[in-house]
Amino acid sequence: MTTQAAPNKLISGATGDWEVVIGMEIHAQVTSNAKLFSGASAEYGGAPNDHVSLVDAAMPGMLPVINEECVKQAIRTGLGLEAKINLRSVFDRKNYFYPDLPQGYQISQFKHPIVGEGAVIVDVSPSERITVGIERLHLEQDAGKSLHDLSATESHVDLNRSGVALMEIVSKPDLRSAEEARAYVSKLRTILRYIGSCDGNMEQGSLRADVNVSVRRPGAPLGTRCEIKNVNSIRFIGQAIEVEARRQIGILEDGGAIAQETRLFDPGRGETRSMRSKEEAHDYRYFPDPDLLPLEFDQPYVDALRAQLPELPDAKRARFIDQYGLPPYDAGVLVMERAAADYFEETAKGRDAKLAANWVINELFGRLNKEALDVTRSPVSSQALGAIIDLISQNVISGKIAKDLFEIVWTEGGDPKEIVDARGMKQVTDTGAIEAAVDAVIAANPDKVEQAKAKPTMLGWFVGQVMKQTGGKANPQSVNELLKRKLGV
Repeated sequence: MTTQAAPNKLISGATGDWEVVIGMEIHAQVTSNAKLFSGASAEYGGAPNDHVSLVDAAMPGMLPVINEECVKQAIRTGLGLEAKINLRSVFDRKNYFYPDLPQGYQISQFKHPIVGEGAVIVDVSPSERITVGIERLHLEQDAGKSLHDLSATESHVDLNRSGVALMEIVSKPDLRSAEEARAYVSKLRTILRYIGSCDGNMEQGSLRADVNVSVRRPGAPLGTRCEIKNVNSIRFIGQAIEVEARRQIGILEDGGAIAQETRLFDPGRGETRSMRSKEEAHDYRYFPDPDLLPLEFDQPYVDALRAQLPELPDAKRARFIDQYGLPPYDAGVLVMERAAADYFEETAKGRDAKLAANWVINELFGRLNKEALDVTRSPVSSQALGAIIDLISQNVISGKIAKDLFEIVWTEGGDPKEIVDARGMKQVTDTGAIEAAVDAVIAANPDKVEQAKAKPTMLGWFVGQVMKQTGGKANPQSVNELLKRKLGV
């Protein structure tokens, strides 16, 4: 039984509301040096057909040999998905013809996958959390790549990717909006990166999605689904779902029927296009691969891999909330990338964790996004940001000056404390000097003084004037207290 969408997730059509139902098949390239059944390099790139062994090229008499590292990565991923690990699984031949599939079949898993049912908890927004069921995870070979732009009359085939290990992670049809689908893929990518089983680089094709979309009236049986193949960005996944759902609703409202088919998403035109009629499992004539024995291991093997897992995102988020007292949303943002979570912890060590989180999320992440950098390439180290936070906590500088200091460290580098000393950026805490500035502002604005007495919210204007007069160096708390006393508000 599938869950029903909340009313705010429904799509309005000409004849009433519709519910979109989404299931995902994520193809994640396994992080390993060699391919799934050969010793050829699995590294991205290289000259065409440079990473190809006789096995990958399907030369006669060549036999596949399982790469144990790929098996370990699949098990570790299954554990990260809270899924059932099957101690016995079977490799099957999935038969179909394509020019970049030299064997004429793909070695995959069908009835007996290495990983069974699991679940992923997804934060769709600060106030919405859903659980997405995992149907299965199986290991399979990737195909090669057809190149159609090298010649006007010929297609070329690059087999570098042929035989590279993929984990196909199949969700249950639990997603009810493009927003949920984007959040799910983002969370899944985070888990894979934490574990180290896939780098998640969608632009290189090491993580791509087949998106199954159908629509139905709320509460009605599931509709006919269409599969959108090989979508390679989270933004495009959201767009493809919205476009396809609207297309299906239009057909159904006009009295038509949805044909089960495979489609491609064209982001340039903002449309999906038919690729081929959707095959059923029996069309592939699956049967156990006679060259490979069933894959078997024992529970102690799984337990040893579990013991080596890092702290995963959900556990880290819960710890950040408990240990540092962070709001759930802030904790969720900080654990999206393992390196960012580590940066925060280094910055927060021995300091006000909430202040550290605010600086990491707002100032650092904001600037990194603007410059299209990840946290590992930040010009401001966690030690430098920690030093800036220390200067704030010690009342050496104000929050405004701290932002100026952050900018200097970002662009020029240097020790924050030495920069403050050398450039005279210390906060004015001498009440005599602050009082003189306050008196000067009050004396220059007698009309505003009368207004402030009648309307205390005017106090903010006076604070701004005093800060301007002191070059932003006056202690804001002292300014506030003095103004309240002298204005009688």
